[in-house]
Amino acid sequence: MTAGIDTPDRRGRTGLDQHGRDLTGNPRVRIKDVEVLSCDWYVLRRTTFDYQHSDGHWSREQRETYDRGDGATILLYDAGRRTVLLTRQFRLPAYVNGHRDGMLLETAAGLLDGDSPEEAIRREAEEETGHTVGAAERVFAVYMSPGSVTERVHFFAAPYSAATSTTAGGGIAAEGEDITTVEVPFAQALTMIREGGIADAKTIMLLQWAALDGPFRPND
Repeated sequence: MTAGIDTPDRRGRTGLDQHGRDLTGNPRVRIKDVEVLSCDWYVLRRTTFDYQHSDGHWSREQRETYDRGDGATILLYDAGRRTVLLTRQFRLPAYVNGHRDGMLLETAAGLLDGDSPEEAIRREAEEETGHTVGAAERVFAVYMSPGSVTERVHFFAAPYSAATSTTAGGGIAAEGEDITTVEVPFAQALTMIREGGIADAKTIMLLQWAALDGPFRPND
């Protein structure tokens, strides 16, 4: 008996080895086997498949995929004051891969956890920044690391002000979160991208969207 396959794992899941077996959208891909390598919290799978190359020949391939669910992120901005509201928190993967202290400046973000993207990002914005978001503008949805991670992130933007500040924020302490908010002038945020002070991909994408097509785009 294996947890996550025929008995529940610690999140109550079974049948995790069935995910991806029935894919039929690409006739050049034939799924042969799916193995669960780990399901401690998220799920690491190894998939074996046959792939037809552009010259017609087939090869047997294996890939590992990390499934942590989909997520959402939001840029909070004040167009009148030309500021953005970011979060700062410790990120162990960045720390072990060369970031000086692992404390990253980011847009508020989190996993969907069964909610719609819009519901999830309103929840995360309030938990992390203390601001209650009204109508959020949907920007785009992208795969952040398609070579190994299944996650698709939904990007949003919304205004903030003193009036939208309703709670203390800071994240969920019971989940180990220790988040501070940082208000940054938009021009300074762009400079920080160039100088490496902002090194988080989703944050850079939203800031560049804001400069090109969003609230801080040049006047026509």
